[in-house]
Amino acid sequence: MTDSKIPARVFAHAAQDAETAKKTLSTPQTESPSYKLAFQDEDFLLREDLRPVRFQLELLKPELFLEEAKIASTMVFYGSARIPEPGVASTHPDPKVAANLEALSHYYNEARELARIASRIPRDEDGKRHFVVCSGGGPSIMEAANRGAHDVRADSVGLNIVLPHEQVPNPYVTPELSFQFHYFALRKMHFLLRARAVAVFPGGFGTFDEMFELLTLIQTGKIKPMPVVLFGKAFWDKVLNLEALCEQGVISPKDLDLFRFVETAAEAWDCVRCFYETN
Repeated sequence: MTDSKIPARVFAHAAQDAETAKKTLSTPQTESPSYKLAFQDEDFLLREDLRPVRFQLELLKPELFLEEAKIASTMVFYGSARIPEPGVASTHPDPKVAANLEALSHYYNEARELARIASRIPRDEDGKRHFVVCSGGGPSIMEAANRGAHDVRADSVGLNIVLPHEQVPNPYVTPELSFQFHYFALRKMHFLLRARAVAVFPGGFGTFDEMFELLTLIQTGKIKPMPVVLFGKAFWDKVLNLEALCEQGVISPKDLDLFRFVETAAEAWDCVRCFYETN
């Protein structure tokens, strides 16, 4: 007997059993919801007490797809979904707010350029990809990031979230690397599992949430330090007073060294390059 005669598996694939189950004869028993295969029973999977299983599935699915795509590390882009592309007027009804948003529009181009730079990093000797662009998959700054990767014919990741209002991923996300999440917590975990650099652009609650979770994880030693660049010092100085946190004693002065302020893509990439050359 040779190894070639030993079957690779003895159980049928789940897909085969699922197809067989569809051919079941109709009887009172087979028509009962209890008879459905558990993984084909949507009502069962959506039960409140199945939440831990849904957590696991939402953590596992993107992980498997990214692993299969040989994505070893990412460069994450956080930022507003409301800042318009340069030359495009903001649709905000308040003229003053619209003008403020338009004044930030040049960061769209900086995000796009930084994504181009990161996307040119070659694969390593094992064929793994590094500093792959990863955004929330939405419009504005997120779109700029995915668009920059698209400009140089590189793949990029989009981590979309189900929201009450209708929205779809921006058209520059690589379709095979476009994911949708129900849980914000698991989406944020996937942002950071492969992150080796993070660029934070002007944004609102979502951007603040993502940025402060990242800084807290580094501050507390839950994750290793990485280059974190904040675009637009004038913006951040206006909306945050981090020095006041130091003065009040609720953070340490060294916590202000967890990030760097930058204005351009070139400055941001210099921070990333210097960090890894130094460390």
